[in-house]
Amino acid sequence: MRMRQSGFTLIELVIVIVILGLLAATALPRFINITTDARIASVQGVAGGLRGAASLARAQLLVQGSGGVGCGAVNNTVCMDGLAVTVASTGFPSGVAIGIGRAMQSTDGYNVTYATDTATFQPANGGNSNCQALYGTDGTVLVTSTGC
Repeated sequence: MRMRQSGFTLIELVIVIVILGLLAATALPRFINITTDARIASVQGVAGGLRGAASLARAQLLVQGSGGVGCGAVNNTVCMDGLAVTVASTGFPSGVAIGIGRAMQSTDGYNVTYATDTATFQPANGGNSNCQALYGTDGTVLVTSTGC
């Protein structure tokens, strides 16, 4: 009587290991680029938040009237969730912390540089001048994501 062995031969196992190695070598570079993709998505997300906050502040100003007397009867402000948000002459939030910073209500995870007419939002982990969202008091948001 002859005994039959069952199982895989050494050659079959080596071929399977080689195929798995080739698949891993082609898939691994795709997963390495996830950090760059995440930063780009983060900058685009904060740009959407800036556009939304600016639009809401402008709409609130239009509802209040052109005088812009908001929380605590302070001129050139609108009241957003109990916070006085300073608006520029364009009707959009100013580029300072009490303007677009308050309208956004949270800038966690971003290095923010405020100026009178602009605010720059860069991701805290890897943001630079080639990876940022730039807010202007005319309601525009420019996204630069070439160096994320």
